[in-house]
Amino acid sequence: MAATTTTHAASLSFLLAAPCAEEVKEVERWWARPAARSTWHNISDDELLWAASFEPRRPGPRRPSAPGKVAFMFLTRGPPRLAPLWERFFNGSGGTELFSVYVHTTPGYCLDFPPSSPFHRWQVPSKATRWGEVSVVDAELRLLANALLDLANERFVLLSESCIPLHPLPAVHAYLTRSHHSFVQAFDDPSRLGRGRYRIGFAPVVSLPQWRKGAQWFEMDRRLAVFVVADVQYYPRFREACLPPCYVDEHYLPTVLTIVAPGEIANRSVTWVDWSRGGSHPASFGAGDVGEEFLERLAGKKGEKERCIYNGQPTNLCSLFARKFAPSALQPLLDLSTKILGY
Repeated sequence: MAATTTTHAASLSFLLAAPCAEEVKEVERWWARPAARSTWHNISDDELLWAASFEPRRPGPRRPSAPGKVAFMFLTRGPPRLAPLWERFFNGSGGTELFSVYVHTTPGYCLDFPPSSPFHRWQVPSKATRWGEVSVVDAELRLLANALLDLANERFVLLSESCIPLHPLPAVHAYLTRSHHSFVQAFDDPSRLGRGRYRIGFAPVVSLPQWRKGAQWFEMDRRLAVFVVADVQYYPRFREACLPPCYVDEHYLPTVLTIVAPGEIANRSVTWVDWSRGGSHPASFGAGDVGEEFLERLAGKKGEKERCIYNGQPTNLCSLFARKFAPSALQPLLDLSTKILGY
């Protein structure tokens, strides 16, 4: 009788489990997080964002001698065209304990860097992006989610292929990791290029008085980064309602972080750009623009100095990066970076 009962139970167990086998495999797939030491994985965007949303919002315990890392996230259309300058910047720190690198590029383009390069094997699985469309912010989220999987990453900065660092890595690292705020620009623009882009479709999740605009190039701490990749309240509404001439990359983070964490953002960017020439894109700088005086002015060593607030105190050190630099500017930058920029 016991043997019969055991056999019947085993059969019943099989009958119950068999139809769910594929579901179990799917659940196991969602719980299987990709390794933090590599961005080479084949999980979907939804799986990636889901995995990253479970990462700690605060950095875990670490050795006193091991500083938290800054994740440098490059959103590019091809190779990081100023990579030799960035390699000099990264290699000047004497190791990789201060930083990690992530690159989102055009699908099908494979970065080809030697093992000695900080860019080696840090290309994230990418999808096509088009300027002014929500796909740009999808790419930013992809970068953030991949970077969050490394628990050593404490700060996350978004950069383009035309950005350059204005100070040595140790100075940049200290500025960001010691900051009490995340550097997300957010301001209320009453013009047609600001409030004029608000749509009734945002209500009641976002009201017109809450609507903000800001630079695409952000820097944030781990807590806000986890919130952003886990956001299922605001981002779906922006995907549906923010269509050109509303641009998600200019309004999503400034608006949402002003609503949920107004005291945690500095309301400024740490990436300098020149809008003095007008138009929908900032000025671009080539070989003929890059000289000692120009770089000294950007680095705050000469000319009229920037003024901003850092941890509640006024400071002249406001910009850590600058853009937009054309490929032709690479050689002059390499010639002057050690003397002017310190790396």
